[in-house]
Amino acid sequence: MTALVPAEFLFRYTLPVQHIKNLPRRGKQLLNLPEECALPSLSELANRTDFGEVRLAWNDRGLGISVNVTGRSHPPVGDPEKLGRSDGIRLWIDTRCTQNVHRASRFCHQFELLPVGGGDNGMQPVATMWPVARANDDPPEVDSDLLPIQADISDKGYRLEAWLPADALHGFDPVEQPRLGFTYILNDTERGHQCLSIGNEFPVDTDPSLWCTLELVE
Repeated sequence: MTALVPAEFLFRYTLPVQHIKNLPRRGKQLLNLPEECALPSLSELANRTDFGEVRLAWNDRGLGISVNVTGRSHPPVGDPEKLGRSDGIRLWIDTRCTQNVHRASRFCHQFELLPVGGGDNGMQPVATMWPVARANDDPPEVDSDLLPIQADISDKGYRLEAWLPADALHGFDPVEQPRLGFTYILNDTERGHQCLSIGNEFPVDTDPSLWCTLELVE
């Protein structure tokens, strides 16, 4: 029998994020985050199987994210003009971690990171900031050119790395605000969605009270 309330909904998660001083890196890899930066899989609570691994790290210059997706039958597809329709990941970040409100504030951000869809040929990775729907207020807009991103593509999947600089995260202040509200939806055009905790059967795309907490640890 299907549970009326998903198991993930019964808990509020706080996840540590490792501090790495020398990010973003110079060279072939933008981040090259170690294994200890991987976010835990919460999918077993919902009897789901993850198809991607997400890693996070931070320093006072911003937040880095890497995504590794495997097991695909075809290369990824992307269209940065159509939110949520491509292979890639959507992120929501609240730099004030106000989890007692149901509508986003100016400290709440939404980014979509795609392994393909950018550039003149549509085959370059692209990062785009989107407004959070139903928000009471919006953060300052950030141009995609200010969001460094790299991707390696194969027939079986992709690896994506992106750097969200502090200037792109309104209110980012790790000293005074070492906790962030956070969630993600990893979209796969072959297999559906992978979510950090509860999925898009709930309004996670608009309601910050449904997001997890990231603790920025030294």
